[in-house]
Amino acid sequence: MNLFSKVLICILLMSSCSGQPQQKENIEEEDLMAKEWLQGTWIDDMTETPLFTAKGDTIYYLDESAAPVAFKIIKDTLKTYGQKISSYHIKKQGQYFIWIQSFMGDILQLSKADLSQDSLWTTPQTPKEIEKEVIQKDKVVHYNNRRFHGYVYINPTGIKVHQPEVTEEGLEIENFYYDNIIHICVYEGKNKLFGRDMKKQDFEALIPREYYQRAILSDMDFAGVDAKGYQYQATLCIPNSASCYLIHISINKDGDMNYELIQ
Repeated sequence: MNLFSKVLICILLMSSCSGQPQQKENIEEEDLMAKEWLQGTWIDDMTETPLFTAKGDTIYYLDESAAPVAFKIIKDTLKTYGQKISSYHIKKQGQYFIWIQSFMGDILQLSKADLSQDSLWTTPQTPKEIEKEVIQKDKVVHYNNRRFHGYVYINPTGIKVHQPEVTEEGLEIENFYYDNIIHICVYEGKNKLFGRDMKKQDFEALIPREYYQRAILSDMDFAGVDAKGYQYQATLCIPNSASCYLIHISINKDGDMNYELIQ
């Protein structure tokens, strides 16, 4: 390799090290003073309601069903990092106050809680404990002079389903709910004819993708027995919404399952 080639390679390497990515990193540099000022609990001046606590790199909402989010202050913007990035323009900020533009465009004026108030509200909210209680439902039906007993066991799990929402104050939050695994089984006397754990994934192909990601398997009912086999009805819902999908499940005597969307 001649001297000219060596010099050319060095120039290219130096250019790549001092190029656009380095400038972008500088632009995105965090405002550490503004971040320090945000530490503490913040109260809506209009309603005198505490909204969130900033501690370290995390914002904890006072609503215990809302997931904590990481945050940064970059120039005049407060950014929160959950399933999506939310940005709020900072109109004014001081050590004890901050004005931010809400998701709806309104100016949300917040004041930092004093020490007496802070002691009441600053404990960061942690996820709710999973309800351990299993819900059991059963139903007895008769078909062809035979007596069948169908069971449903709704088992809470640790599987979180995130639900993006906007608060009354115009803050984007992510509420989370726990999905269920539902065990179904059919007996004739002491003879177990069928049993299986049902999960939300069993119905993924029937539900629109966007809805499926936000829904949980919320309920199941034993509908009876007929010539086709054992009949169940599953319910998939978005929590805190009137919107649900009902799915009919037909199970033949060999245990093969067929799903049909009702609505």
